Amino acid sequence: MSAIRIKYPALTIKAGPRALARIRERGLQPADVGILPGAAGGAKALGIQGLDLALFGDWLMRAPRERSLIGASIGSWRFACACLPDAVAGIRRLGELYSGQRFAKGVRMTEVSRSCRRMLDEVLAGQDAQVLSNPHYRLNIVVVKSHGLLRHDHRGVLGLGLSSVIGNNLLGRTRLARHFERLILHDARLAPPLTELSDFPSRYLALNGANLRHALLASGSIPLIMEGVRDIPGAGPGTYRDGGLLDYHLDLPYSGDDIVLYPHFTDRVIPGWFDKALPWRRGDAGRLQDVLLLAPSPDYLERLPHGKLPDRQDFSHYQGDDAGRERYWRTAMEESRRLGDEFLELVENERLAERALAL
Repeated sequence: MSAIRIKYPALTIKAGPRALARIRERGLQPADVGILPGAAGGAKALGIQGLDLALFGDWLMRAPRERSLIGASIGSWRFACACLPDAVAGIRRLGELYSGQRFAKGVRMTEVSRSCRRMLDEVLAGQDAQVLSNPHYRLNIVVVKSHGLLRHDHRGVLGLGLSSVIGNNLLGRTRLARHFERLILHDARLAPPLTELSDFPSRYLALNGANLRHALLASGSIPLIMEGVRDIPGAGPGTYRDGGLLDYHLDLPYSGDDIVLYPHFTDRVIPGWFDKALPWRRGDAGRLQDVLLLAPSPDYLERLPHGKLPDRQDFSHYQGDDAGRERYWRTAMEESRRLGDEFLELVENERLAERALAL
């Protein structure tokens, strides 16, 4: 990967207490990393593409080992690409295909789902078996099974169901158990990298060739934007949706004592999608002890077009100017090489600990 001259800090680096003590004592080596979370966030993934390329295309491969990748929504798609035989090509292809989506005003959920199925077909390119047999990475995909009114895709009915979710979430996050069940579909060779899940009804299911694409599509199926995925093979009847609804930023109880390396869109860990507007909802410090989080810095963001990463609202902002949106998103992807370059520079010069702050 060719270097870009870095004139300002591109990365914000934060770490949980055990991870911070560890890297201050002995730095960070790729062999230290056993788990990588990938958050929900849609087009924001394009804005950290360069970080994914540096990690999966270079740094982690310097010390190949078994690693768990656990993602919700676009995070699961990013990590499925990292599990392809050519991770760099897969990650770049996802960025190009995602950027190239075009939707007319008032597009129906059925058409968005159809477009995403086509995109998934092109991303995987018939390499499903290779994703599930990757020699180094073990993929985990987070989805939710929807209860009550959330089982339906009729806008009016689904809207009423979501209103109830919002109200219950304000009263207490645990009340979301009335609406969702967590399902983690995982590489059959290794259990998910988590201790006991007791916050919500949760279950595990092994991934296979019959359910991989269903799981990936469900994990990114945002209510009112896409249809839910029905009856994932092996998971039983039901409507399955975006895993970020419960686990927006993967605030989960990670197991083991490896570093949990988290390439993220922001330096904040928000538990669930419905907590985005609730600043008092923060990640559990006990769960994040081994997390080392990498995110774009405020200085970096200020220099991007519109002063932010790409996001789903850009489809509306650029309505009628898809070419303009695509130029903006491609600029963000190209600029994101700075994130990866800076990370590589910091670890190679053993300066990562100097920049790390408490998470």
